[in-house]
Amino acid sequence: QVQLVESGGGLVPPGGSLRLSCAASGSIFSIYAMGWYRQAPGKQRELVASISNGGRTTYADSSVKGRFTISRDNAKNTVYLQMNSLKPEDTAVYYCNRIPPFTSWGQGTQVTVSS
Repeated sequence: QVQLVESGGGLVPPGGSLRLSCAASGSIFSIYAMGWYRQAPGKQRELVASISNGGRTTYADSSVKGRFTISRDNAKNTVYLQMNSLKPEDTAVYYCNRIPPFTSWGQGTQVTVSS
């Protein structure tokens, strides 16, 4: 299994931007499709964006399409999520994981959008 460590979260005002990073251990990272998930207080965890193992195909949920961009660098075993035009409803803990997810999750990174 791959160990996942998310970083880059923080407090930003509405309209702001953040770039999340997910560092993965293990030499087989590049064979997995990866995704960014989020969980807001009182809600279920949801997939917001995904990327194929080679990085050529991406998906973004309708709630973030046009604002969030997922990318990856297989040489660095890292997945990124560029988040622009952030809204208060984007407030959540963000996690990365495989598609479909491993049973084990990282600690996540908190994103808070508030003025």
